[in-house]
Amino acid sequence: QGEKTPNAGGQRTRGNPEKEREAGGGGAQGEKMPKACRRRTRGDPDLETEREAKKRSLAAEEASPSAMFAAFERGDAPQSEAKSERVYDVVESVTEESSGSPIPLLHETYIPDELASHPGIHHAFELAEAKYNAEKDHRYALFTMARGPPHSCLFNERRLLPICETAKDAVLLVSGSVIRLSSSLGRVPLNKCCGLWFQQDEEKKTAIVLTSAHLVRKQDPSVMNQWTGKYHRDARVIVHLLDGTTARGSLLYLQEHYEIALYEVTMHKPVELPTFNDTVHSGQDVFRLGRDDESLDLKITHGRVEYKIPVRHERCHYLYFSSDESRHRLLHDDGGPIVDLEGKVVGLVNNHINETFVPSCILHKCLDFWRSFKCMPRLHLGMTFTSINLLDPVCIERMKRKHNIESGLIVQQVSKGSYAEKLGIRKGDVIEGFNGKYVSTTIEVGEHVGRHLLGSF
Repeated sequence: QGEKTPNAGGQRTRGNPEKEREAGGGGAQGEKMPKACRRRTRGDPDLETEREAKKRSLAAEEASPSAMFAAFERGDAPQSEAKSERVYDVVESVTEESSGSPIPLLHETYIPDELASHPGIHHAFELAEAKYNAEKDHRYALFTMARGPPHSCLFNERRLLPICETAKDAVLLVSGSVIRLSSSLGRVPLNKCCGLWFQQDEEKKTAIVLTSAHLVRKQDPSVMNQWTGKYHRDARVIVHLLDGTTARGSLLYLQEHYEIALYEVTMHKPVELPTFNDTVHSGQDVFRLGRDDESLDLKITHGRVEYKIPVRHERCHYLYFSSDESRHRLLHDDGGPIVDLEGKVVGLVNNHINETFVPSCILHKCLDFWRSFKCMPRLHLGMTFTSINLLDPVCIERMKRKHNIESGLIVQQVSKGSYAEKLGIRKGDVIEGFNGKYVSTTIEVGEHVGRHLLGSF
């Protein structure tokens, strides 16, 4: 039996013996491995050059200031240049070959016909089969084999085939900066949100998380999910790190109008900082990212940027994430990023129900204010608008034909006692520009106002 069946239970070995020696990596066969599969050797001159380049890079990082911030881009840089700034060559460490014996291949057990009548063969088969099943279960439990549901929209979605590979790269580029946060009052859970690493100070061993102020919203207990307009600023906030550990978050600042918040976390290891892009346009393919409450698995939702006329309770600075209604799910990912196909953050999820988000151009101004003055002031215009670009093309053509107006903002409401009222602005007026620059959306107004306000300090 031992000569015909190499394993205890008569396991079949269907492979070629020479191929098996190649798989084992031992003997002379390892020396005849194809060139493309060989490891780098310590004497490789290309590897030495890469090492020297890495050392110079690390030396430059040590000489830089300890505080690191997320990068903002205005979108006018060439795409190739923007990408090259985020590409890092990682030199693999050269290690000695393992001296231990390789793990044997699994072979399903069976009883050869010529041994079917052998005494005790069935008992040996049962033992070998039990051992085989246990080893198979062990190997299927490896993290490399865990590919079960839930699946994201980037897995076998034929409708996304033209952008699938680009989108995967973009999502994975940002994923390391996306974390989960939870809040509570005493022992009572309050809310859960996502967030982004925004800044790190290596000397102080701290990092700052940008998230949604919904994390500490105060709810009306008499009405389900009804917001009272107030916040629990003293709520206990826990940051769920990607390595499975947690850290306490301390509130640094909360901006009520834009509903964003900054929390400081003690961190003794580096964090991944994303790149923001101020430029975003209607119809653009984007992805909304979040984290699962329990497993912290990445949640990915595809959609397109959409400009809409805001309803009564919505802010004029909102942009909209238009997703496929047949796949619509409440993901509870407020505070998560909206990512473009270059792996840059173009917005922060504001409301997962209405699918609104704050564009990065607004976040840029707010964070610039906070870094410079530790506050995020907002200039109140005292007006609400409707963009002419969002009207029916029939209406736009009529205004152009009869009044020579084809872009701008129509004033919908003027607050009593506001500076706009004192200037004589009334409902129905058209605002074509701000400080000599044409505007066509409320987002552009907010951006110009932010620059004007920042320059006045």
